[in-house]
Formats: sequence, C-alpha cells, structure tokens
Amino acid sequence: MALSFLEFLSAVFGWVYFILWSLSFYPQSMLSYSRKTTSGTTVDFPFINCLGFTAYAISNAALYYSPLIRAQYAARYKGLTPTVQFNDITFALNGIVMSIVTTSQYFFPRVWGFTPSKGNKPSRFILGIFFGCIVGVIAVIFIVLGSPERDSAQGSLHAWVWLDVIYSISYVKLIVTIIKYSPQVLANYRNKSTQGWSIIQILLDFGGGILSIAQQGIDSYLQGDWSGITGNPVKFALGNVSMIYDSIFIYQHYVLYRGSDGKADENDSLLSGDEDAERQERRID
Repeated sequence: MALSFLEFLSAVFGWVYFILWSLSFYPQSMLSYSRKTTSGTTVDFPFINCLGFTAYAISNAALYYSPLIRAQYAARYKGLTPTVQFNDITFALNGIVMSIVTTSQYFFPRVWGFTPSKGNKPSRFILGIFFGCIVGVIAVIFIVLGSPERDSAQGSLHAWVWLDVIYSISYVKLIVTIIKYSPQVLANYRNKSTQGWSIIQILLDFGGGILSIAQQGIDSYLQGDWSGITGNPVKFALGNVSMIYDSIFIYQHYVLYRGSDGKADENDSLLSGDEDAERQERRID
C-alpha cells in the first residue's frame, strides 16, 4: 500500500514539475512581447537553452526508448532501469520550441514588431560554450566508434559504449544549466534592476526544481538503490543548480533591486563583456 502511494506521488510530482517547468518558458517571451522590446535581458540565456534542451531531449529519449542504451545502463547499474520519465521528454521538447521562439525575439525584433535593442548577439563566452560542447560530443562519438564493444551490453562495464555518448550529450545540458543564467545575473547587476526579466518564470522554475528532485528521490527509494541519482546526475543537478540561480534572481528582484526601474538608458548596461571591452578600447584610441 505504501509503495503504491509512493508510486502515485512520484507520478504526481513528475507531472506537476513538468507543468511548472513547461509554463516557465512562456512568461519571458510574453513579457517581451507586451513591452515590444527585449531590453533588460540578454540573448545568451535562450540561445544556449536551444542547445541545452536539444541535448536533454536526445539523451532522455535514448534512455527511455533505446533497447541497447537501456541494456547497457542496466549492465552498468546492477540491472536497474533509468529514472527517466515520459514527462522528461515532453518537457525537453517544449523547452526546445519555446527557446527557439524566445531567441527569435532577439534575432528578428522587427518581425515581432519590437524596438531593436543592444545585447541581441550571443557573447563570445556563450558561443565558446556552444561550439565547445558540440566538439566534445563529436570527440566522444569517435572514441566509441573505435571501441570493439560499443554495441555490447556487458561492454559497458569496462569499455566505451554508446551509453557513454548519451552521457556526453546529457552533460551538455548540465554544462548549459550551470552557465546559462550567469549572463542575466550580470545584466541585472549592471542595470541595478530586474526590469524586463520575468520573475514569474523564476518562481515556476523554482517550484519545478523542488518537485523534480523529490520525484527522483522517491524513484530511487522505490528501486532500493540511489544509483537512480548517480545514474542520472543531470536530472538531479538540473533541479539543484536551477534553484540556486533562482534564489539569486528572487533576491535581486524582491530585495536587492526592489522597486528599481533601471537606469535612464538601460540598454547601455546590457552590453556583453566583449562589447564593453571594445567600447573601452575605442575610447582609449
């Protein structure tokens, strides 16, 4: 009876966090649309999210649907199955679509009827992460292609197999999650304001993070083995890292910059570090 209740609770937590996280993609694009501008925010966040959620969708789909990947996972983790749920896949697909929509508001402001603003180009830092992740995954693919046991389930215990490619793809999402919020935290700091940055998306994201971790904990308890977390570290880290950044944004919005409307020309402080450096060089010249 207790197990049945925990299974039910896990399913409820899974769908509720899926709904909260899925809804969190909409407030920012809606706010920008209502303001007819993306000022106050940077393109770095939605742009790198496109890569992150594509990686997340691929890795989750492989762990959920692929017989080979699931067999290699079971061999490596004592016969257990991945803790990926169907809602993880649908969440990732929704994330891809909305990240593309939000990014388009920066790249094509006139199509949306927006007033063009500065900060619509990804910074060198974000571009470096973007292409570095792609190169890293390609490198792992070549390593696995050179492994004679890449298609073996038992080979996952001591050799490079296709499961390792899926892990490398999933770590792209982890890397993206760790760094994607930092440009916006910096933009808020420079503006001394959170104007233009939707706090509603942050609150939804925070609630989803709590329930995501709770669901994974329940699933691991039901399996009687915490490798449900160690075997899927990206999902666990996704909730934790997001909540840390969410806490920073909540502090900025409700405490640090409460009631602040930003500087007279807010766009000036939306420049990336690279653009700031170039401007300083022009002044020196």
